[in-house]
Amino acid sequence: QVRLVESGGGLVQAGGSLRLSCVVSGTIVSFNGMAWYRQAPGKQRDLITQITGDGTTNYADSVKGRFTISRDNAKNTVYLQMNSLKLEDTGVYYCRSTGRIGDYWGQGTQVTVSS
Repeated sequence: QVRLVESGGGLVQAGGSLRLSCVVSGTIVSFNGMAWYRQAPGKQRDLITQITGDGTTNYADSVKGRFTISRDNAKNTVYLQMNSLKLEDTGVYYCRSTGRIGDYWGQGTQVTVSS
C-alpha cells in the first residue's frame, strides 16, 4: 500500500523559510514522478514543482528561484525547501506520486505566511 505523509508546515513570517517533507512508503521515490501542489483558500490545487525519476525538476513561475524540490533516495523522502516566503504562498501543500503503480496523494500540510 502506497502512503505519502507530509510534514513541516506551520506559521511563518513573510520573508522566512520552511522545509516540507514527504515521506513515502509502499513505492520508491526515485522510480516515480514526485510533485508538490499548493491549494490556496478558495482556489484550485495547483502544481508548483515536480521532480522526475531521472532527477529533472521544474517549477511554476510563482516559486522559481525561491523554492527547491529535492529527493533523498535513502530515506525515500521528497523535500520542498521554501525561502523568501510571501503572503500568497499560504495554502495547503500536497505531495503527489505518479508512476506505474498509480497516482497517490498525501493528506497535505498547512503553510500560513503572515505579514
